[in-house]
Amino acid sequence: MTTDFTLTETLDSIAADQPLVNCVTNAVTVNDVANVALYWGGLPVMSDDAREVDDMVAGAQGCLLNMGTVSEAGEEAMLTAGRAANEHGVPLVVDPVGVGATPTRDRVAERLATELDPTVIKGNYGEISALAGADADVRGVESVGEYAAVAESAVSLARETGSVVVASGETDVVATDAAAYEVASGDPMLGSVVGTGCMLGVTLATFAGALANSETAALAGTLAFGVAGEAAARGAFGDYEGPASYRTAFLDAVAGLGDVEHPDPDDRVTRVLDADG
Repeated sequence: MTTDFTLTETLDSIAADQPLVNCVTNAVTVNDVANVALYWGGLPVMSDDAREVDDMVAGAQGCLLNMGTVSEAGEEAMLTAGRAANEHGVPLVVDPVGVGATPTRDRVAERLATELDPTVIKGNYGEISALAGADADVRGVESVGEYAAVAESAVSLARETGSVVVASGETDVVATDAAAYEVASGDPMLGSVVGTGCMLGVTLATFAGALANSETAALAGTLAFGVAGEAAARGAFGDYEGPASYRTAFLDAVAGLGDVEHPDPDDRVTRVLDADG
């Protein structure tokens, strides 16, 4: 396909705008999420108190809701933040972590997807399939099983919610109500680090906070994240010995991606499904 962005242009836009991104997110990975937003060029804030989160989101340019460690108070904080984002026109990314694993997560994810108006819904293959009502096998917060129809599920969910949908997996899928695209980027080492899905979520919120078009933000953010993973894996940001040192190299790659050569998006993004299927 012919894309309308380059990674250099998108990274320059983030650096110029420095979008403030409020994250109501997973307690397991909160530090990595904050750092990734900062390293892309955004300004992270992790306000998750229902007494102030609406005011914080009102002044932000992006908002992430990640239900990885969902609680009763966290559910209300996410809904409060999401309503504020919708009211003030702030791009909203919903990451329904673990949907399909328990009835509680199913209920919370359904509320976030239907009571709010997400700009982007991001999940792994299993989570997106489950939220779309398709068969899914989610164990804890991990997607297992085969998902040959994930593009169809992503388009179905995009049509149902009006959101751009990102399904992360071996090959990431980005879908709108009209089409689905495969984004060929990343490295298997990303799967060895806890929290890369959370980091992709805040990447999408940061890119959406600086780019006017939500489809472009989803495609560019997904591609940039994968390219950073590739750069870390080939040693462009230092040698690594295993998952822990790879994680450090990956974070350095996010921070330094503007200084390495970028692939042409047209070589990595392929339209795989049209509106008529």
